[in-house]
Amino acid sequence: MNNNRKNRKNRTILVIEDDKYISHFIDISLTKEGYHVLTAETAAEGMFLFSSYRPDIILLDLGLPDKDGVDLLRELRAFSDAPVLVVSARGQEKEKIAALDMGANDYITKPFHMGELTARVRVAERSLQKVEGNTGETTFTCDWLTVDYEKRRVLVDGKEIHLTPTEYRILLLLIANKGKVLTHNYIIRKIWGYEGSDSKSVRVFMASLRRKLEKDTVHPRFLLTEVGVGYRFADE
Repeated sequence: MNNNRKNRKNRTILVIEDDKYISHFIDISLTKEGYHVLTAETAAEGMFLFSSYRPDIILLDLGLPDKDGVDLLRELRAFSDAPVLVVSARGQEKEKIAALDMGANDYITKPFHMGELTARVRVAERSLQKVEGNTGETTFTCDWLTVDYEKRRVLVDGKEIHLTPTEYRILLLLIANKGKVLTHNYIIRKIWGYEGSDSKSVRVFMASLRRKLEKDTVHPRFLLTEVGVGYRFADE
């Protein structure tokens, strides 16, 4: 067993899924990867297991028999920031936006390949490691991009570039949630402090950030678009 799998022995994943076949398939696959897996078929059972074991990561189906998964997500977010990956057959954009707006970290549409799911779980795991291993770093570096938090400086290939205060705040928000999709409404709420459905301002600022940070705005390295949903900062 490699070091990554050894490290996962202490990671507990709660799978809340009413389809026994899918739940069993996920359980076997993640257990082979070195995770400790708990399974629940209802929202009530899921909440009980979460309260009892405090899992590190949650895989949540939206179509549960006793409660809509979005409502369960709302309840969980009232007291926990544990990464939640929604795994659902509801593939419409409005369903994804609703779950992400409610605080889901990611959204995987059924049917899915197990390789994709484990990759998304690893992203969530890395976000946990960053929180747990936070050493108060004063700089962020990824390829040619460097952000000096103390001096509020942004450099591309070592050359300082100018960002407006709003552009800088959006960049920090995206970096802080690296790998996580942020909806237009979420960005508006965090940056401007109010709810709003008009995403035009967000698109304008993101286009400006890309022009300043990316070497190829058509194929961006850092600032990725989730069509119809929002944006995310590349995880790797």
